[in-house]
Amino acid sequence: MSKKILITGGPGTGKTALINELINRGFICFEEKSREITSSYKKKGVDQLFLSKPLLFSELLLNSRIKQYLESSNIKNEEVFFDRGIPDVIAYLDFKEMDYGEKFLNACKIHKYDIVFILRPWEKIYINDKQRYESYEELVKIDNFIYNTYTNLNYKIIEIPKTSIKNRLKFILKMINKL
Repeated sequence: MSKKILITGGPGTGKTALINELINRGFICFEEKSREITSSYKKKGVDQLFLSKPLLFSELLLNSRIKQYLESSNIKNEEVFFDRGIPDVIAYLDFKEMDYGEKFLNACKIHKYDIVFILRPWEKIYINDKQRYESYEELVKIDNFIYNTYTNLNYKIIEIPKTSIKNRLKFILKMINKL
């Protein structure tokens, strides 16, 4: 069975850059799906699906992350990395003060990750773009929801230091070897 390793954190904290570096080094990674969902709905004339229909967006995202999780179960004896996890979906819904059904919480309880790393807000590297609309202040709030969601689900969260991508990667690999 594969070891499921999650890299989470708020928007603009360096997750995708780190995942891309892992991919470049030959690791198996499941990339973030929210931009893909947002792009497909932009083509349909919906600028920000999460802002206009947060439950629909979250349902689509939840289903895609469950699919990734299940696909990773077919990979044997390797470390598999995820750019964000299933609990991130409910963290964002909580941030938006949205009600959601038991399906979301049950998905978090059923599909567990072996190791959870978090990248915390770092103003020096934060930039927003056409799809990342959050301000740095909102990022800090989202970060708290993400951290609390994983804590409430009884995960031991490992904080990745604020350093270069190369050093972040060294830290992750060192921690994985210790666990």
